[in-house]
Amino acid sequence: MTKICSNFLQKCGGCPLLAVPYGKQLADKHARLQKLLGRFAPVEPVRGMAEPWHYRNKAIASFAMKQGKLVCGLYAEGTHRVLPGSDCLLQAEVLNRTLEAVLEAARSCRWTAFDEDRRTGLLRHVVLRGTRDGNVLVTLVTPTPELPGSRNFCAALRKKAPWVAGVVQNINPTLTSAVLGNREKVLYGPGSVLDTLCGLRFAISSRSFYQVNPVQTEVLYRTAMELAGLTGRELVIDAYCGIGTIGLCAAPQAGQVIGVERNPAAVRDAVANARRNGLQNARFFCADATEWMREAAAKALHPDVVFLDPPRAGSTPACIEAVVRMAPRRVVYVSCDPETLARDVALFARQGYQARRFVPVDMFPHTHHVETVVLLSKLNTKQHIEVELNLDELDLTAAESKATYDEIKAYVLEKYGLKVSSLYISQVKRKCGLDVGQNYNLSKKEDAKVPQCPPEKEAAIMDALKHFHMV
Repeated sequence: MTKICSNFLQKCGGCPLLAVPYGKQLADKHARLQKLLGRFAPVEPVRGMAEPWHYRNKAIASFAMKQGKLVCGLYAEGTHRVLPGSDCLLQAEVLNRTLEAVLEAARSCRWTAFDEDRRTGLLRHVVLRGTRDGNVLVTLVTPTPELPGSRNFCAALRKKAPWVAGVVQNINPTLTSAVLGNREKVLYGPGSVLDTLCGLRFAISSRSFYQVNPVQTEVLYRTAMELAGLTGRELVIDAYCGIGTIGLCAAPQAGQVIGVERNPAAVRDAVANARRNGLQNARFFCADATEWMREAAAKALHPDVVFLDPPRAGSTPACIEAVVRMAPRRVVYVSCDPETLARDVALFARQGYQARRFVPVDMFPHTHHVETVVLLSKLNTKQHIEVELNLDELDLTAAESKATYDEIKAYVLEKYGLKVSSLYISQVKRKCGLDVGQNYNLSKKEDAKVPQCPPEKEAAIMDALKHFHMV
């Protein structure tokens, strides 16, 4: 059944495939994966949702003033124009109801939206994190620590939405596209909510990385555990572990788990989550995954299973080389980007690890995104057949040399927390002598003033171009 909402008709951009029947979405995603990955191993059918609606447990909305009245909603795609409304078909219904309650409570306090040009107003954004129990954490993003009437707001919100378990104020004074700042204070409740995933309890704060589709996350993690083939004795490494979700899901079936994550706050959460669930066989290290894996390989650490769950940009050649030196029996790679996955699987193949199974999971229905779990295992050097690989045919650098604007945007957002426009990317590409297409993003008006890319965004885009080997 196809559904349409007002935000989709106004081009919010959150669900570009909403008008495409869900069965066709899954078929198209499978065809794309088969084209990219089928040369390594067969790609299984995409594991989709029975009910692909209202699945998101996280919502981000922005405030604005419309005719003197505070409104809240999503940005129209590629703009900072707020589309008022709280009827998103992808967000959990409790989050939609919470967004309505937040707006009503804020209006009762006579709060106004922050105006970036005038530097006036109180509210920038609201971030909602929901749990499967129906509890919600509300985070208000403000430009300064001052929030007069915050107690009245919390009381009004709790009256309208008693399921709200906590309210946090996040202070973000920067004039960037990053939603959250680095400072927070708790206005009500514990400052986090507890969610259940694969039988374990995880604390989620406003800044925690946590998969946004709880139903499909369990499918994803069960698939990863199935491919890992754990028997209760293995030494397992969980690289890019975040708050420890994959590693802790593996811990009851493993001998020992080591998690590696460079974000200190995430590591603290991972340690707390292990303690909360009574898992004593899991340790976590705060370090860059590539650097830690290289040092561990140099010290002759030999895990049985390695989980890799890198960001959208994929893993690094140095990390993959370190994994190969460790010679694990199995590598289970969880990817959110098929292009970088193809690149990394090819690197593993060149060093003796063959893809055995690709299992896609549709974590984000009605969008182009898809997660894929792949099992890699070492070839038996006594039995395997030598195959000459044509590197041109494999096109190992296709994802790097032909990165799309969306991939560059995703890389910059993931690494720097900045949103960059296609216009800014094209300006930086021109400076580097790269082709951007004739008249790309040029105004038709002769005297039009074209905004120029700010230095911090130019530096971030340059880093992305270098990452994708485009410069």
